[in-house]
Amino acid sequence: MGLISAPVTATPLLDRVTGPQDLRIMDRDTLIRLAGELRAETINIVSQTGGHLGSSLGVIELTLAIHTVFDTPRDKLIWDVSHQCYPHKILTGRREKMLELRKKGGPSGFTRRTESPFDPFGAAHSSTSISAGLGFAMARELGGDPGDVVCVIGDGAMSAGMAFEAINNAGALGKRLFVILNDNAMSISPSTGAIATYLAELGARPGEDRSFFEQMGFTYHGPVDGHDLGGLVDSLQSLRQHATGPVLLHALTRKGAGYDAAEASADKYHGVAKFDIATGQQAKAIAAAPSYTKIFAGALVKEAAKDSRIIAITAAMEAGTGVDIFRRHFPDRAFDVGIAEQHAVTFAAGLAAGGMKPFCAIYSTFLQRGYDQIVHDVALQGLPVRFAIDRAGLVGADGPTHAGAFDVGYLANLPGFTVMAASDEAELVHMVATAAAHDAGPISFRYPRGDGTGVPLPEAGTPLPIGKGRIVEDGGTVALLSFGARLGECLMARRMLAAYGIPVTVADARFAKPLDIDLVEDLFETHELFVTIEEGATGGFAALVLGHLAGRGLLDGRCAVRTLTLPDRFIAQASSEEMYEEAGLNAHHIALLVRETLAAKGGLSARAQRFNGRHVPRIQVAE
Repeated sequence: MGLISAPVTATPLLDRVTGPQDLRIMDRDTLIRLAGELRAETINIVSQTGGHLGSSLGVIELTLAIHTVFDTPRDKLIWDVSHQCYPHKILTGRREKMLELRKKGGPSGFTRRTESPFDPFGAAHSSTSISAGLGFAMARELGGDPGDVVCVIGDGAMSAGMAFEAINNAGALGKRLFVILNDNAMSISPSTGAIATYLAELGARPGEDRSFFEQMGFTYHGPVDGHDLGGLVDSLQSLRQHATGPVLLHALTRKGAGYDAAEASADKYHGVAKFDIATGQQAKAIAAAPSYTKIFAGALVKEAAKDSRIIAITAAMEAGTGVDIFRRHFPDRAFDVGIAEQHAVTFAAGLAAGGMKPFCAIYSTFLQRGYDQIVHDVALQGLPVRFAIDRAGLVGADGPTHAGAFDVGYLANLPGFTVMAASDEAELVHMVATAAAHDAGPISFRYPRGDGTGVPLPEAGTPLPIGKGRIVEDGGTVALLSFGARLGECLMARRMLAAYGIPVTVADARFAKPLDIDLVEDLFETHELFVTIEEGATGGFAALVLGHLAGRGLLDGRCAVRTLTLPDRFIAQASSEEMYEEAGLNAHHIALLVRETLAAKGGLSARAQRFNGRHVPRIQVAE
């Protein structure tokens, strides 16, 4: 595989770099050699850790040029999304820690304020950099932190309305601000839309048409070669010397630049597992079952084959959501609207009002960005938009910025909304069918990242009765009511508790709204302990259950009630297993909660023994 590498020197140049100040005393030839070493080092690290490789390789020269010309961290460098920040981290004192990248206790895969003074603004979602940068610039003007502000934003991120809102405001304010447009014609997938077309045309005819940015109040410079390190340094030095207001430098780059395997890949190695540098072969574990994303896509294709009104929409995440699979079957009914969740939601609302059946497939963490549109344009009008919410719960190495923690709470409080969660991949198939058949208002279903549980899949989905859960295993003393994909952990906890002579009923709620009140009341009335489990934040499913029980006057001590949710804090990146361990949502945490609660109650009451039909000895809680 081709690899741009540095000539061998007695002492690697990177070993001499303790921070950006060391770059500023290097001559151009030395910086160019350092770029080769930095590229090789980035590839070597990500080959062992996995992560966002292509985006980082595309900004090697930009990163070096910015840190050489600007006085970071006094000057603020803000990376949009920041998945391209690995070279930046290597150069800013974190090189020795990079083999722990995206692991528990290691550097984040994104910029993070608490990690380094060279990360003045944290990110992981798109299109925030210019807004934040303008905030820093105005703070400087008003007596706050001094220094220049440099924002690096990708062409894909320019498809989001927030970027244009910031450009509009920055142009009007006229304050000194540097925006570098990192134009590689890709975000995760190839960039789409009229903006992408405009930028491509602008790059093809340098100097001919810069009217848009200049009309918005920016001084435009470019396009320039984003891999010509000397040219970048010259451009940035000139702009820094002469700028009086907002400036946009248009740099043309290649995602995955310098590594053949990345440049040849369809997604330019956007996100990779560990891989062999020589061959580019990624070391992915053999899946025991298809991923939830593929199950969703396959189920939606089957429903769309029966109903020509079914539409699939995503916001720059075709491959991540499975809409790319749908597109192969129904190209005229698949829409990637760019990084524009707000538009995606209202676009879907318009389609629904026009008689279509839109499925809006967006990660939970990104759907947050379209919440006003969900409220105003969908829920208020009662429009039957179907929300397929991927990446529900904790997601591992991408950390808290990508965790799907809040969607149950922010959707279930909306009048007329139906809110579901799949406990396994078979249930997901049925929920796709349920959503397809549901025309009574907006409906959502959430499902986790990663592979399914391996349960047999139905040949076709069957619409579920709205607002009805199911008993999975019958017991007696303890009722575990799971909402979502922690059901498997509940079943494992049931087996653990059986060893202590504690019979357990396990139920799958399926719906947070409308809540299956008959199931909830039956479990509450017939058990000694009633526990709800969900992979979401406080204020979600448990709050709905407690609200119902309190409203009915049932919380009178007859049955102990406990809730297990994500804790009221953001959980740093780690493996999914480690994150759920920290969250206290694994089987042994469920079993321990049950044992401790029953022990605190003095064992089983006569009432519980009547339901059990046998005596269960007092439980001893382990130290």
